[in-house]
Amino acid sequence: MDFDLDENARELQDLAAGLFDREVTTERLETHEKSAAPYDAALWEAMARAGLLGACLPEDLGGAGLGTVEFAVVLRQVGAHVAPVPAYGSLVAAVTVARHGTGEQRARLADFAGGGSVLSVAVREPGLGLTATARRDGDAYVLDGVKTFVPYAEQADAILVPARTGDETGVFLVEPGGVTLTPQPSATGEPLWRVGLDGVRVGADALLGAGAHETLTGHATAGAVAVVSGALDAALALTTEHVKTREQFDRPLAEFQAVTMQIGDVYIAKRALDVAVWAGAWRLAEGYDDAAEVLAIAAYNACDPALNAFYTCQHLHGGLGLDVTYPLHRYFAWAKHHAHLLGGAEAQLDAIGALVA
Repeated sequence: MDFDLDENARELQDLAAGLFDREVTTERLETHEKSAAPYDAALWEAMARAGLLGACLPEDLGGAGLGTVEFAVVLRQVGAHVAPVPAYGSLVAAVTVARHGTGEQRARLADFAGGGSVLSVAVREPGLGLTATARRDGDAYVLDGVKTFVPYAEQADAILVPARTGDETGVFLVEPGGVTLTPQPSATGEPLWRVGLDGVRVGADALLGAGAHETLTGHATAGAVAVVSGALDAALALTTEHVKTREQFDRPLAEFQAVTMQIGDVYIAKRALDVAVWAGAWRLAEGYDDAAEVLAIAAYNACDPALNAFYTCQHLHGGLGLDVTYPLHRYFAWAKHHAHLLGGAEAQLDAIGALVA
């Protein structure tokens, strides 16, 4: 059985890694963080020119027609380079609209593929489950509820909002100007918003087609765990180099057995997460019934073992690991941030239990 990426995925991975290696330098990240800009607009445009934003869109929308594995490839590289762009929410939303949108809704993605717009997704609510509702009112729907941790909601041209429509769940394309936005804190500095849906009225043409909710939630999970996987890969590389070169008692830290065992634990956590990420993304692409279960396992790994591995990386760096002028803190912050977006380890254990049962 071959677990390697195929040629298309490898080429896309090399393209994304090459772009981010050139563009996302420590100096550029520091400049962006001081600028107070919501995201690096020049980098976003560079991703569009390289075809990364349209890679997973169908060819009739100017994309390359690639799938969910390639979607995870792009977001994994975003995480590995902690690239300050609205890629996560935008790519999840774009894939969902491309598959389930009307002709008019899908036409909006042409501008997105060119870097001319930003999209977002509102998949989290206070507590567990989905409580937002959408009731039919003539030729419109009225939305009520609260969404939390919505990335780039103020900057987005449209937000995908799931809501209950009786016994089913619909996904609506909502303009941010019609909702109540309240800023929320973020570990990464990325703009996060609470979205209040207090009788928000949208046209019937805002509703995506059947199956949109499953695509949205599946890709939201796959995208978040891919980002954490990339961040942990980079943190492990940084920590490995540190223990090889940092000396204590005239010996490199890597020669101490306790250090070797701890860096080994980080590697095991990374590999376990990687396996779950690729298995989940592939099964989601192939339409397997157990894709949600495998992705929940990946999400649990991202929220618990992987976060513990980041703590170990910090520990092995000593005080340097907590220094905000040292790159490690960004990887840790991104992992913590996306673990929050996933709902945390306990929520994932509940999800796994429900799916298995």
